[in-house]
Amino acid sequence: MIRSILIGMLLVGSAGAADGWWIQLHDPELDSLVDRAVRNNIDLRVAASRVVEARAIERAQRSSLLPTISLAGAFNRIRGVDPSGRPLFSPADTNTVQSGLDSSWEADVFGGNRKAVSAAGADARSAEEGRRDVLVTVIGEVARVYAELRGLDQRIAITQATIRTQSDTLHLTQVRAEAGLATELDVARQSALLSTTEAAEPAFGAARVAAVDRLAVLLGLRPEDLREELEKSGELPIAPGLVPDAVPSDLLSRRPDIRRAQADVAAAAARVGAAKSDLFPKFTITGLSGRQASGFGGLTLGAGNFFAVGPAIQLPIFTGGRIRANIAANDARLEQANVRYEGAMLTAVGEVENALAAYAREQERRDKLAAAAEASRTAVDLARELYSRGLSDFLSVLDAQRAQYADEDALAQSQTAVITNVVALYKSLGGGWQ
Repeated sequence: MIRSILIGMLLVGSAGAADGWWIQLHDPELDSLVDRAVRNNIDLRVAASRVVEARAIERAQRSSLLPTISLAGAFNRIRGVDPSGRPLFSPADTNTVQSGLDSSWEADVFGGNRKAVSAAGADARSAEEGRRDVLVTVIGEVARVYAELRGLDQRIAITQATIRTQSDTLHLTQVRAEAGLATELDVARQSALLSTTEAAEPAFGAARVAAVDRLAVLLGLRPEDLREELEKSGELPIAPGLVPDAVPSDLLSRRPDIRRAQADVAAAAARVGAAKSDLFPKFTITGLSGRQASGFGGLTLGAGNFFAVGPAIQLPIFTGGRIRANIAANDARLEQANVRYEGAMLTAVGEVENALAAYAREQERRDKLAAAAEASRTAVDLARELYSRGLSDFLSVLDAQRAQYADEDALAQSQTAVITNVVALYKSLGGGWQ
């Protein structure tokens, strides 16, 4: 029960840990999806459970710094010795009952236990950063898939509008053909173009269903639980107005994978120190106090009738190279952790630079495609006008309609890519920037 409460607290506090960057996309539906994903995502729940586990291990390791006290009891039946301890010529049975407290405490002179506690604390921090890493990934994936879903809605709307326009053109061409002002070839060409455009709509619908199913998995829901909510089409989220051209390097420390790598280095370094402490003596203070009697009735309260206290020392003389090998193994693990940290830094820098470049270039491409789409719409209107007056052939109308649909579809894809590139930039910075 307590473990479930701790996991729930971690999940509830997760959204704030990611700085709420998705709110800058100004989409209430996306806000709702992210909130449910933070609470119900399967990977996040597993990561939160790992944090609880790591913290429990840290508390268990911290107990090594404290004395150990245990209550012990024993009952023995002895034959051949009388209660005074003198040998008997004939066997005799004697009962012995003992109860008392047994305690011990290791004086951590060379810091082995403290190093182990430090390593466990670093493991707990690593688990927390791992949970945050999963959090940033899940939220980014929800935002990306949602943007792709709304991009598909926009492409479907463009396709449907194009189908209506091409249907009108087909009807006009058929009327002109019946009046002897157009040929059957013109009708066949327009009919083929309309069928080609109509063929794109089922593919978009299938992709939309797949996007909704993916969102359902991210939210920890069954697909049918989300389809009705997202059945209605919607607009693309609004990209934030201010995105930095360059990001200060200190913002890379916001990335949870880098902080997790740092914690792993700290844990590995602490374990090296703990392994080296095994080369030195261990000092322990032990104590024993209790009462002994020949029967349970003789165990009375009060000061014990036996006790023992004193220090103990243990110094390794020959271990077959075990301690040195353990030190070498932990040194190798430390080197691996340092290399992983270096790799995480290089990966982070590359992802941030790529995300910034992709976002800037896609904005330029979107603006140019918007101009091209506007020009294509004008070209279609002019081509139809000239054709209706007999001043142009029908091929120019077909070419203009194909160009318009291609340009508007490309514009919708570019607008979607702008949003997904913003999401990628947020993810590369570990959850946005201030």
